[in-house]
Amino acid sequence: MPIYQVIVLAIIQAVTEFLPISSSAHLELAPWLFGWKDPGLTFDVALHVGTLVAILIYFFRDWVQIVGQGIGLKIGNDPELKQNRGLLWLIAAASIPIGVIGYLFNKQAESTWRNPYVIGTMLIVVGIVMWIADRRATGKKTMGDVDWGDGMWTGIAQALAVVPGTSRSGITITAGLFRGMTRETAARFSFLLSAPAIAAAALKKFWDIHKSGGIAPDMKVPFILGIALSGILGAVVISVFLKYLRRNSLMPFVYYRIVFGIIVIALAVFRVTAE
Repeated sequence: MPIYQVIVLAIIQAVTEFLPISSSAHLELAPWLFGWKDPGLTFDVALHVGTLVAILIYFFRDWVQIVGQGIGLKIGNDPELKQNRGLLWLIAAASIPIGVIGYLFNKQAESTWRNPYVIGTMLIVVGIVMWIADRRATGKKTMGDVDWGDGMWTGIAQALAVVPGTSRSGITITAGLFRGMTRETAARFSFLLSAPAIAAAALKKFWDIHKSGGIAPDMKVPFILGIALSGILGAVVISVFLKYLRRNSLMPFVYYRIVFGIIVIALAVFRVTAE
């Protein structure tokens, strides 16, 4: 796998995983548009691991406090997290829906649903729902106010992310806004909630690689570089995005999703017609 492709795809992953515009859509379409070969399972695992690394890097202190409080320790200085001492178990319970849906529909998510018509439609539909949620976003809930109802609602919404084009961050941030969270809180909870699901997906695919003979020698450098780039850049994107949400709305991402979805469907129709 050429290094320039590794760099481009790692940047795409870092940006689109945390912005609410669907990483699966962009990663599925980039090789198609550029005429590249499918990067394969090994590199897909690298990008998943990189995403997890980004979350662990940026939210390291949060995780230490969340886990510590979850097992009864008085640790950490974040005042919002101190108000929500059971957050660890809330995140664990809210991760169950995507685990169940991912197990039941993994084959469809990796095959029949990965077509431009599904991707384009989900980009547009979720974009419209996000627009409605953003227009109604007058909530004041912080991380200290997130309760079990909020968590399970967001967890159920996260399960929809198995459909390409949905966007894990897009659908969970939208769910948080409907539950009265501030935009920044919705995004912060979204990213924390995504960690168990991403870790589980990475472990499952890593096991698949192990069963097929392990990482090929020519993929070791792309694998390590993909993790490093997507991890470091992803942490930067999280920081910038959370700061943006303190003062701004999600409307630029709504417009992007709708326009991009229309382009994806149009390109698919054009390709079929040309053939």
